[in-house]
Amino acid sequence: MPGNDIFILGIESSCDDTSAAVIRNNEQLSNIIASQDVHKQYGGVVPELASRSHQQNIIPVIQSALDKANIKKNQIHAVSFTRGPGLLGSLLVGTSFAKAMSFGLSIPLIEVDHLEAHVLAHFLQEPDSPSEVPSFPFLCLTVSGGHTQITLIRDHFDMEIIGRTIDDAAGEAFDKAAKILGLPYPGGPYIDRHASAGNPMAFRFPKPRISGLDFSFSGLKTSFLYFIRDLLKKNPAFIEQNLADLCASIQHNIVGILMDKLILAAEKTKIRTIAIAGGVSANSSLRKAVMDQQQDRGWKVFIPKFEYTTDNAAMIAITGYFKYLKNDYAGYTLAPYSRSFRP
Repeated sequence: MPGNDIFILGIESSCDDTSAAVIRNNEQLSNIIASQDVHKQYGGVVPELASRSHQQNIIPVIQSALDKANIKKNQIHAVSFTRGPGLLGSLLVGTSFAKAMSFGLSIPLIEVDHLEAHVLAHFLQEPDSPSEVPSFPFLCLTVSGGHTQITLIRDHFDMEIIGRTIDDAAGEAFDKAAKILGLPYPGGPYIDRHASAGNPMAFRFPKPRISGLDFSFSGLKTSFLYFIRDLLKKNPAFIEQNLADLCASIQHNIVGILMDKLILAAEKTKIRTIAIAGGVSANSSLRKAVMDQQQDRGWKVFIPKFEYTTDNAAMIAITGYFKYLKNDYAGYTLAPYSRSFRP
């Protein structure tokens, strides 16, 4: 391998997925993810169980990432890790291991903001398969179980959040609706799957009246709960008889809320380069809605590969790579944070 190549190890442990990745410059060589099935029986992530699983998974996951990348740990130039936001117990596992590895190998330690990493995942490349990346400035709609925001990206680390949820995230709305319908956790993919056979206009739900570019989903969750409760009183088989239409309708409503704000943001900023990121960016309806606007409004759209939509270490590694180029290193005294402090 050429001597001027830079190898970055990324570690992601913000929630319930333990992930490690190795990149060479901006190319992904490996991206290993160990998921935790234990949370399904509880209908959501249990923080204590998540942190325990991270402790069990982190060493074999990192070793697998190194093996797949076909490099030794002494070839790594820096170790990057998710500092936050996320579950503190889970973040502590990744943070502690990254510090120990950095100290033991005498290589730089690089802290990464999870939400910034979702945006910068669009700059990942794969060996022998180059892909186009967004040009600056661009807008990114980041949508996940814990976050919903629109960010104006002027440069790799010049990001301004111009719209965010004032209560619940879109992913939470999907998961809550799925739970009301009796679908497994995490519910978003199940709603998406059933929605493909349903009529998105079968049922109507109110949209929040929030001015500007901010989002709100708590009212929609409550409205959907009361709607299902009242219809079940009249017909106990209502969900079973209308599952596909219910999924299609609630999905249509959530995606509509997201798209209304994204279109408004594009109009206000006069920016037509648009990206989406985060777990909900895997939703087929959202992807189609964004692509439709590419045709209707002349947007240049960037949609991540499915493997980069969920929490993954490749996005942590690429962010670490750009920070490495700037000599933006972290100290060993920093602590993880549960909530984003980015403006």
